[in-house]
Amino acid sequence: MGVRLIVVDDHRLLAEALASALKLRGHRVLAAAAPSVGAADLVISRAPEVCLLGTAAPAEPGTFDPVVKIKRERPQVAVVVLGPVPSPRGIAAAFASGASGYVRHDERIEGVERAIMKARTGEAAVAPQLLQGAFGELLNPAAQPDDEGQRLLQMLTPREVEVLVRVADGEDTRLIAAGMGIAPSTARTHVQRVLMKLGVGSRLEAAALAARTGLLDRAGPLPDGTSHAPHAPHAGQGPHAGHGPEPQSEL
Repeated sequence: MGVRLIVVDDHRLLAEALASALKLRGHRVLAAAAPSVGAADLVISRAPEVCLLGTAAPAEPGTFDPVVKIKRERPQVAVVVLGPVPSPRGIAAAFASGASGYVRHDERIEGVERAIMKARTGEAAVAPQLLQGAFGELLNPAAQPDDEGQRLLQMLTPREVEVLVRVADGEDTRLIAAGMGIAPSTARTHVQRVLMKLGVGSRLEAAALAARTGLLDRAGPLPDGTSHAPHAPHAGQGPHAGHGPEPQSEL
């Protein structure tokens, strides 16, 4: 028997893709919505059995405030978080807020569906290996590097560092592709990987994080030798050019 669902993610296209896939598997999707900041009010008004909540930064303060509100107003609604891994503290934060499950963002649709079905019946929907990793990190936390900028820099490939520098300089996808001699689709893929590795949801957040941690100072010059000191984006070329708030779409 299908589950009555609401799918929420900061990326509208991802929310709609998940919703379509779940509808094809026999579930009733009441709405697919973005951004996730409006998730609580939507869920409270529509009262689904399960809310699938996508997030790119589960460890960030306030990420799961919507879950707390949902469980306070609609305690019968199960919330399954779809997020990145590794993020043991994010997993712990999700369950502490009242979530019933946590699924990797790259999980196959079958795995997402299993988590939804388990959450509806009141079970904890999380893979054992994720729990093991979360408990291991929380009980035996690794020493945190003193230099956050260096730590972030080590997470990125040289190509991704160049992409991040260009994003911080206000270049859009077209300019990044032209400057690196790659196709726009390839540039877009690089940008998405950078956002995922840094645990942020937008180009603006990535640029701000890079500037705050001093990552840009450590990146070195671009291959063409030009400076990459951060500056105000040109009109129409900012990290969010053409990307306003995402609307919700009813299905």
